[in-house]
Amino acid sequence: MLVAGFPTGVFAANCYLVATGPGEDCVVVDPGQDAASAVDEVVREHRLRPVAVLLTHGHLDHMWSVLPVCGSYDATCWVHPADRPLLADPLRGLPPEWAGALLGGGQSFAEPDDVRELTDGARVDVAGLSFTVDHTPGHTSGSVAFRTPVEGDVRGAGAPTWTGQASAAPELMFAGDLLFAGSIGRTDLPGGDHPTMLRSLADKVLPLDDRIVVLPGHGDQTTIGRERQTNPFLRGLVPGPARSG
Repeated sequence: MLVAGFPTGVFAANCYLVATGPGEDCVVVDPGQDAASAVDEVVREHRLRPVAVLLTHGHLDHMWSVLPVCGSYDATCWVHPADRPLLADPLRGLPPEWAGALLGGGQSFAEPDDVRELTDGARVDVAGLSFTVDHTPGHTSGSVAFRTPVEGDVRGAGAPTWTGQASAAPELMFAGDLLFAGSIGRTDLPGGDHPTMLRSLADKVLPLDDRIVVLPGHGDQTTIGRERQTNPFLRGLVPGPARSG
């Protein structure tokens, strides 16, 4: 299993490429600002073929390059319907005063040709991988996390790098801006809601296996167990029912 990750743009949002191995089809998770050239570089280095783009949510720093990446590789874009409008109009998910700073060059956005919608609990089977979709509103109304089983050894490329034995984990979780190492995503942007975020954390994070490796939308990787023990935002939350992939 190959996972390549790297930060993109002024907000250093993490973009990931996931494949069963070099020379295979792959999935791109959250191609943010200036991600297209970096995706191309990883694709060439590992002889990959992007067939799908998975979006954890519709904020600009996570979907800026979705159109060029999907267009270059004829890839399908997967997004939750609540955040789908942000593909063509990402500014509706940001404060108005951010528009000039982020889009001073007059950047325009549109949906890719092939967009498919995600639902809670669905399974997306693509590129020889299987992703379980967890709808995790709070940061945005259409935020999701993706969990995929770890198959064999995990080969990491780029940053953030592995800090533990990822091959010992039952799953990888691409958490977007739901959960970070030591923190959680902000809820003060349009569409955000803090009580809803706490419910998502209680219902969709706390019941998970401690060994799951979390690959967040910003910053370094972590694990469910580490966050359960040290993340101040998880203290006092009551877990929802136990869940499996």
